[in-house]
Amino acid sequence: MEMDNGAGMEFLAVAPEMIVLVGAIAAILSGSFLRRDRQWISRVIAIAALLSSAALAGLAFAQPVRTVFEGSFAVDVGTNAARLIICLATVLVIVLGVEELTAGPQESETYALMLLSALGAMVMSGTSDLLILAVGFLLASIPLYALIGMNRSATGAEAAMKTYLLGAFSGIALLLGVTLLYALAGGTAYATLQAELADMPAGVIALGLVGVLTGLVFKAGAVPAHFWVPDAAQGSTVSAAAFLTTVPKIGALVAIYRLLLVIPPSVNWPLLIGLLAAASMTLGNFAAFTQSDARRLLGWSTVSQAGYLLLPVAVAGLADLALPSLLLYLAGYAVTNLGAFAVIAATGRTPLEKYRGLARENPWLSVALVVSLLSLVGTPPTAVFFGKLTTFTAAWDGGLAWLVAIAAINTVASLFYYLRWIVPAFQRTSAPAAGQAISPQPRRWATQSAYAAAVVVIVMGTLSGLLLPLFEGPLIR
Repeated sequence: MEMDNGAGMEFLAVAPEMIVLVGAIAAILSGSFLRRDRQWISRVIAIAALLSSAALAGLAFAQPVRTVFEGSFAVDVGTNAARLIICLATVLVIVLGVEELTAGPQESETYALMLLSALGAMVMSGTSDLLILAVGFLLASIPLYALIGMNRSATGAEAAMKTYLLGAFSGIALLLGVTLLYALAGGTAYATLQAELADMPAGVIALGLVGVLTGLVFKAGAVPAHFWVPDAAQGSTVSAAAFLTTVPKIGALVAIYRLLLVIPPSVNWPLLIGLLAAASMTLGNFAAFTQSDARRLLGWSTVSQAGYLLLPVAVAGLADLALPSLLLYLAGYAVTNLGAFAVIAATGRTPLEKYRGLARENPWLSVALVVSLLSLVGTPPTAVFFGKLTTFTAAWDGGLAWLVAIAAINTVASLFYYLRWIVPAFQRTSAPAAGQAISPQPRRWATQSAYAAAVVVIVMGTLSGLLLPLFEGPLIR
């Protein structure tokens, strides 16, 4: 009886993941038996599952930290925060894409794929075992290939193929790294790694770590496995682009942070992560300078944002502010990035020049655009501003002042290409000539999502001082 109670408690600890899994299955099954005009039921099922999971994740903050299933999955502040952010971000993706997905032939399939990929990100964020990490990576990756390819266009097919090939290579590298670390430690649990790797050759440990990181930075959209991001953002649907540039990043970055805590100091991993961060933010910014497509610009933007998000990861366990600043930045980035994509979904415009005159046509939507883009820069009082401020502080406290200087320079430089999107929106346009097509009315659900995201961005930025303590707490290694 005690065993049954123990098993029941362990399954209860992973109830948020189980609910998302059940929601994905229910969404795909319901869609198989519903008429095309009743596919909205699948949407309701998916949103209900995600909100239920987020509610349980929020309640879990008050529970003591622990591991379940023989130490293979940790339930702590990192896991619960990632669960909450992933689920709410996926809900916002579904809502901003209502009009787009309703018009498509694979509505219920899209919801199921998003939930499965979100589930993989949740597993990655909470696992404390390398084998479960590999499972989470595959679960987060495979649905993305289908989501990108659902656009059924030449650019969509190219993006899906590129993402698949890079994902396959990154997955192989991750499994090779897992194999090498397992051979050294004699186990895959993080507790075993921490105990056994201390006396092992640093060079071999570093090689295994690089293999695992190759897979995880692919999901995070960071250098060197970043090439798929701008193509996928441009070639997929708006809702799929919003999802793939936001949700997988959350699980991957928390997974990297948790893994680095068990790597011995004989491996100079702070320098490795610092170099990846510097390369990601610099390359992402320089590549975004010349973009004329809004979705591709946001694709390169997410590469640079991955660099900023790696700052607290580079000082994991070395600065008290590292974990809470990472989680706060992830929450702020998620709602900010999705707000920008919601504007694209609302207007249906992708070339930057098409945004000329948006402020005159729809002043509030242009305000939402400005709030989102200035938040991505890190302008006060937005959510990303406080996230950047705390991550910079954490990196400085951890002894990476050189990385903070590079990040500050890149932050200033990023303002240029965001302004290339903002400025046309406030420029005057001539009245349309007789017979000339008038701009279509903004999509209602996407517009409301953009408004809601802008409000949350400002509220989070204003109340970040109160939100930061919620993300403080120990991570189980």
